[in-house]
Parts: sequence; C-alpha cells; structure tokens
Amino acid sequence: MTPNPGLRSIDRFRDYLRLLAGLQLSPALRSKLDPSDVVQITMLQAHQAISQFRGSTDAELAGWLRQILARNLAAAVRDMGRAKRDVGRERSLEAAVEASSIRLEAFLASEQTSPSLQADRNERAVRLAEAVASLPEAQRDAVMLHHLQGWTLAEVAQHLDRTPAAVMGLLHRGLKQLRTRLEGLE
Repeated sequence: MTPNPGLRSIDRFRDYLRLLAGLQLSPALRSKLDPSDVVQITMLQAHQAISQFRGSTDAELAGWLRQILARNLAAAVRDMGRAKRDVGRERSLEAAVEASSIRLEAFLASEQTSPSLQADRNERAVRLAEAVASLPEAQRDAVMLHHLQGWTLAEVAQHLDRTPAAVMGLLHRGLKQLRTRLEGLE
C-alpha cells in the first residue's frame, strides 16, 4: 500500500471497525449507542485526516483507524454520562480495542511474522469481519460473544436469553456460514 491511501482502502475496514466497536460496548450501552454510529464518525474523521496518516502498510492503517475508533468510543461513553473525564478509562478502552483486535487475529491463528504473511493476516481479519457482519443477528452475537470475547456458553445463553443448546446451534450454524463465506473468498 502506498502512503496516504484513498477513500476506498479506508472504507474496506468499516466492517472490521464495526466488529471491534461491538466487542467493546456492553449490552446496556449497545441499547443506547449503535457501534455503526461510532464507526461512521471514525470513518469521517479518518477521511478528513488521511493526509496526516504517515504509515505505508495495511497493518499501520488498521492501527491508525483503531486509535481513532478508541477515542471515539471513549468520547461516546463519556458523552452518555457513563464516564466522567477519566483518562485512565480512555486508555483502558484503547487497550481493550487493541486486545479485541488481537483476539480477532488469534481467531485466524498464525505464528507467522514476515511482512507478507502479516499483510495476509490483516487481509483475512478484514474478510472475517465482513463475513461476521453478514451473519444473521443471533448467530453474529453468539459468535462474537463466545469466540471473540471469550464468554462461556452459559454466559452467552443467559445474555441472549436462550438455552445453551440453542446457543450451540447458533454457534454451529454461524461458524459453518463463516467457513463457507471465507472459503469462497480464497
């Protein structure tokens, strides 16, 4: 990727950012704040500030976008009155967004470290986020909570107000659809 990528290359990270934002918002906050709204603000700010981006790789661009997203999530939470101006909370939210990104990459499992393999892993993370975003809502929630946030089956079942067996079915169908969609992209 060349420095200062165009609009199209930033837009391809939209689903990835939406997935990360969704992972950071508690169910109580999600009822008041849509992750898509925070991502929209993030994308707008990124488009406006693209001339300030100094990186040259997709990984650097993803990191830059994650920083903008973390700041916007912290501001949205603060504006909702849930958190007073607390720099520690903002930093912990930034760390949580980074940790979610790491879990997403770990979900794709790779010990590879060369630049080309790292670029491939970043591309796969974006494709995974797009595939997760295309799942039906219940399947998407089950997959995100269990596999990307590390919730137990019982916790997911309680949160979704379903039986553990129903959640297992959602996970099974969701993962099957993800595999099918991701295989079709390779």
